[in-house]
Amino acid sequence: MHSRSSSQGRAQRRPVAWLALGLSLGLLLGVAAKANWDFGVVIQNAEKRYGKLGVAKGRIEAWDELIQASANLSESEKLATVNRFFNRQFRFSDDIRNWRQEDYWATPVEALVKGAGDCEDYSIAKYFTLRRLGIPSEKMRITYVKALKYNQAHMVLTYYSSPSAVPLVLDNLIGEIRPASQRKDLLPVYAFNAEGLYLPGSNSKKSDSKKLSRWQDLLKKMRAEGFAVGEG
Repeated sequence: MHSRSSSQGRAQRRPVAWLALGLSLGLLLGVAAKANWDFGVVIQNAEKRYGKLGVAKGRIEAWDELIQASANLSESEKLATVNRFFNRQFRFSDDIRNWRQEDYWATPVEALVKGAGDCEDYSIAKYFTLRRLGIPSEKMRITYVKALKYNQAHMVLTYYSSPSAVPLVLDNLIGEIRPASQRKDLLPVYAFNAEGLYLPGSNSKKSDSKKLSRWQDLLKKMRAEGFAVGEG
């Protein structure tokens, strides 16, 4: 995902053709969150890949501490804590600058090692962390929107306290979690979760999720990093 300028860098220009990618999320968003994550192993694997981690090790350890400290929080407190953590840990950087690729979907560890990511990296990291903290996938949707201020495509994580509730928006553009009804700057395009694809204004599934190699590769990378993830 690209930034248009430094002032607009946190909004995205990926075209609505991303709809095809959205259909693949059954594999990613159905990830089981019950298995323990051994961050000692995660850090060892990261050091094998990247060498001495330096300050990045502290970011990964802080992620572990966040998960441990947040286990008994209410769902609203978990949302606020996780949203704040990743918005502070990452600086925005597009994929060309960060990975020298047009479109790269980073694992949370990859983004934490870089200390940077673009909008899907924020959303994916928040999603995995909240799933690990026990929030069901059906309460969350990865949502593609148009950021009207920048006239760019953008990605956020949305949370539904109930199927008919106005969703809350977890965004890297602003720090505050607000109801979607208060985000007039975002125009929904579509959303998806483990159950399928949803169009704006609809709580009914419009299509089943499909598996694409991009998501299989993402989960494969996470397993190699030491995370117990699967299709459950």
